[in-house]
Amino acid sequence: MKKVILLFSMLLILFLISCSNDEVTPNERFETYVKQWNKQKFEDMYDMLSTKTKETYSPENFIDRYDKIYGDLNISDLKIEMDKLDEEKLDTAMDEGKATIPFKVTMQSIAGPITFDYEAKLVQEEKEEEKDWFLQWDPGFIFPAMKDGGEVNLHTTAPQRGEILDRNQMQLAINAPVYEIGVIPEKMGPDSDKAKKELAGLLGMSVEEIDKALNANWVEPDLFVPLTKIPTTKEDLLDKLFQVNGVTNKEVTGRVYPAGKATAHLVGYVGKVTAEDLEEVEPGTYGPNDVIGKRGLEQLYEKQLRGEQGAQITITKDGEEETLLAEKPVKNGENVTVTIDVNVQEKIYKSFDGDAGTATAINPKTGETLALVSSPSFDPNDMLYGTSDSMWKDLQEDEKKPLLNRFSATFAPGSVIKPITGAIGLNNGTIKPGEGIKIEGLDWSNGKGWGDYQVHRVSESNGPVDLTDALVRSDNIFFAMKAVEMGSEAYVKGLKQFGLSEKMPYEYPIAASTISSNGKLEDEVLLANSSYGQGELEMSSLHLATAYTTFLNGGSMLKPTLLTSEDKGQIWKKDLITKDQANHIQEALRKVVEKGTASKYAKNAEFPVSGKTGTAELKLTNEGGGEENGWFVGYPTETPDILIAMMVQQTQDRGGSGYTTKKVIEALNDIK
Repeated sequence: MKKVILLFSMLLILFLISCSNDEVTPNERFETYVKQWNKQKFEDMYDMLSTKTKETYSPENFIDRYDKIYGDLNISDLKIEMDKLDEEKLDTAMDEGKATIPFKVTMQSIAGPITFDYEAKLVQEEKEEEKDWFLQWDPGFIFPAMKDGGEVNLHTTAPQRGEILDRNQMQLAINAPVYEIGVIPEKMGPDSDKAKKELAGLLGMSVEEIDKALNANWVEPDLFVPLTKIPTTKEDLLDKLFQVNGVTNKEVTGRVYPAGKATAHLVGYVGKVTAEDLEEVEPGTYGPNDVIGKRGLEQLYEKQLRGEQGAQITITKDGEEETLLAEKPVKNGENVTVTIDVNVQEKIYKSFDGDAGTATAINPKTGETLALVSSPSFDPNDMLYGTSDSMWKDLQEDEKKPLLNRFSATFAPGSVIKPITGAIGLNNGTIKPGEGIKIEGLDWSNGKGWGDYQVHRVSESNGPVDLTDALVRSDNIFFAMKAVEMGSEAYVKGLKQFGLSEKMPYEYPIAASTISSNGKLEDEVLLANSSYGQGELEMSSLHLATAYTTFLNGGSMLKPTLLTSEDKGQIWKKDLITKDQANHIQEALRKVVEKGTASKYAKNAEFPVSGKTGTAELKLTNEGGGEENGWFVGYPTETPDILIAMMVQQTQDRGGSGYTTKKVIEALNDIK
């Protein structure tokens, strides 16, 4: 009997020990709470609060408060570290049914890092016949200064956007006074409907949009109701607006683009941040009312221009001094200074006179970009300050496509590619200076493999045609023959040496020039056509201008630059041809203007000009009658401090490339 009792006692002890080992400790309970807190699972955290705490704080007071505060302050990188109770303190806690565990909280916020120490008090409660540990929570867990009440406050300071300046510190995008136009309802008079219709017509808004603004909850009869912003330079519009009953204005700071249409595609504009914009940036970077660069330099250098918002997080309590939790000073945006000369930009844009086309101007001795022009254009000030639906529709439906940025696109270069083809031939030995070839007639075919296709030239030669003569008369047959002679592999290699099929090393995104749809010229007809700028070959005006620097820099092509902070005179492609070969082409380009294809149109030049004309035919067959784009790449012969590559679209009934040549000469006369 004694043995049975002893055995039973031992089993009972083992059972009690087992039960004791299964009991949750305050360390384990708070560790679980911390894991949920690090994951910001506030609902699960609420389930672990004590009965008394839940009586004091409803789920909404706990869960929603955490969500709102953490959300408003952009809390991230949350980390809670607890100091576990040692065995002695743990035994005491288990005996007394209560425990205090220190912990440390670190987090990142909109105003910078926040760190604090606090203590978690846990009590043991019996629920469903089982004992467990629960937290006695208070608002100090969010921030200690809130323990006995208090409100979290967030104060933000918007940064001043950096300005965009040209090489001479002339302003391309500035922060300047603009007028915020609005109405005072009680001053609209008895016929307010008439006033709203007049106002809608002038502002490009609908009456419904105006009514929506006037019917906002906060509006009172004597309060100013803002509708839109207008640059102070629009004097005619402002005069008409101020004649409408109830209309008034406030002077505020806004973004202004002084050069308007001339620099629209280059500079771009800013606009209110959209949901799509927010998806592409880090959370908390922008608020719903912030602006962001939408196009051009405004978009390209958004990070530098925008700056960083200042923020201050405080806690206030009645009768107590404000507690500062975190503070980040405002960082204004940086100015961006480009090599562009706004005077050159405006004069070249003006020379287009509404024609569709593109032009690039560079300093061929330094590689600095002086102008990037796309015509026609739009006024970025209109885009920023309340573009109407009708204006957008007109811009989108305009057959000249004013919203298209042509200087960043590529086009068939026509005959302005010939100096490049000539340089490739000189480099690989297919072409030799002064060595001519006999060409008869106006048309040439390389045999039966070409079918009925023939290369056509505009004039016959009196004798053998060499490179200079071919450039002066723009002889398609000469360049087609030489390309076929050197072969596809050698010609493609030469084009690639000039940077085709390669992304340009340039700050602004410019489409890469292409050799063909697949990068090869395996078809001999396509090879021949490409040699004089037809086929599938396409180049940007910037790339063409850059390629011509080879002839002015001893055979090396410069790297184009856009920022004044970039080093001048960098080499992109070294030793494409020899110095003598470069001089040979340079002399030929002067003769093109003196007595060749450009002579008729360049006679009004006020100083010697060198360059090359080009007509790109956009027809799909060998038959005539298609549209043409006219090109001219030219520079002052004696002082080559500017080189312009210009293309005008649809010049077929206006003199072809001569029409473009006249525009370049006029621009050079005006600039020099």
